[in-house]
Amino acid sequence: MNVEIHGDGTWPHLLLVHGLLSSRAQWRPNLAALSAVSTPVVVELLGHGRSSSPTDPESHRVAAYVRRFEALRERLGVERWFVCGQSFGAGLTIRYALEHPERIIGQVFTNTMSGLSPAMREQLPERRARVDAVAQGGREALKALPFHPRPSKRLPREVWEDLVADAELLSPPAVAEALRTTTRELSVADDLRRISVPTLLVNGRRESAFQPLRDLAAREIPSLTVVDLDGGHSVNLDQAEAFNAAVANFIRLYAASPRWVSNQSSASFSAGS
Repeated sequence: MNVEIHGDGTWPHLLLVHGLLSSRAQWRPNLAALSAVSTPVVVELLGHGRSSSPTDPESHRVAAYVRRFEALRERLGVERWFVCGQSFGAGLTIRYALEHPERIIGQVFTNTMSGLSPAMREQLPERRARVDAVAQGGREALKALPFHPRPSKRLPREVWEDLVADAELLSPPAVAEALRTTTRELSVADDLRRISVPTLLVNGRRESAFQPLRDLAAREIPSLTVVDLDGGHSVNLDQAEAFNAAVANFIRLYAASPRWVSNQSSASFSAGS
């Protein structure tokens, strides 16, 4: 994974994981505000942005991502940190918090259809066709996916431009493997009651399809705080100021007097696989 650290480790570390077909640009409007209360650690998914693009299924297993996150935490030299996942990335960060609650101070996530929908027991024919199209059709097939950033209309212009530019770095074969392998394991719907760490859901209520899952999370996740904003699927972008305030308040609440240990300064490096 490509990893970029913002800050010198003075504040608690905050792992930020974007969604499918996105990149580090997902967090552009959030970094300044979040850096005032945390040390953001921005990663890019495999096949995205500046990360490597393996095509073997094992690299794209959810368990493999959990191991990468834990290896990154160890490399940073921090005992506990915050995590935040957006969309597809939320399924990964929630699973990480389920597997390693002792390493999590608190977690944040945004609208995630793939993370909270029932587990995919088998891939539907139309989904298999979509995966095959991406694997064989390359970049044009990627642009046809409904979650490609190009058609987005509600994003700030400079963020949209960054996301579209980074979409040119996507690896179609690696993205196809993510669709084939990662998405089948991404759901945490059956495990919501096992979540034991403080959790914040920042919900974009304009995404009507997600609202039943928002209500499911509110019923099932112990000690969940929900902040509903007048945003869409990428609520951290189209309601950046309110998102930043909600996350900053959450971090302040659960990191009132910690001692943080980190020998890392602002840097970019490869965390390995």
